[in-house]
Amino acid sequence: MATNLAIDDGLLSEAQKAGKFTTKRETVNTALREFIQRRRQEEVLGLFHTVDYDAGYDYKKLRRRP
Repeated sequence: MATNLAIDDGLLSEAQKAGKFTTKRETVNTALREFIQRRRQEEVLGLFHTVDYDAGYDYKKLRRRP
């Protein structure tokens, strides 16, 4: 999909150098993937301390054969 965007040239150039990318397209696509990945990780981090912990649960017991 062709899209016209007004992107800060200095910012794009800096990102291109930092990532050692050869094209603007590669730079932007990688940046978008990393942005999405970070947002998904933040969602997962939000789950910490929301699951009840059963102190009496013995996970090793499930490994034993009957």
